[in-house]
Amino acid sequence: MTRSRALSDIARTVLAALASAGSGWVHGYDLCRQAGVKSGTLYPLLIRLEAQGHLAAEWQPPSEPGRPPRHAYRLTKSGRQLAMDNPPAAAAAPLAGKLA
Repeated sequence: MTRSRALSDIARTVLAALASAGSGWVHGYDLCRQAGVKSGTLYPLLIRLEAQGHLAAEWQPPSEPGRPPRHAYRLTKSGRQLAMDNPPAAAAAPLAGKLA
């Protein structure tokens, strides 16, 4: 899918956080903390990125008995390219240097 507008600073920061995990899975709560974004902003963004093919998402089983399953995300090949092409603004994200 072709993008028709530029990514927001928040989207760039979230992509940088996902890129810093490499091929590992990242939970939404961890992304909220790493990117400094509230969940009401993060989850609609993750849904859009997944619909566009830039993210893979899966439900992971609980890490401890009695805990709920967690939704985890990681970048696809196109998502990694999107993150590399759209680094976060230096002032907006401390993760900017971790994309290399």
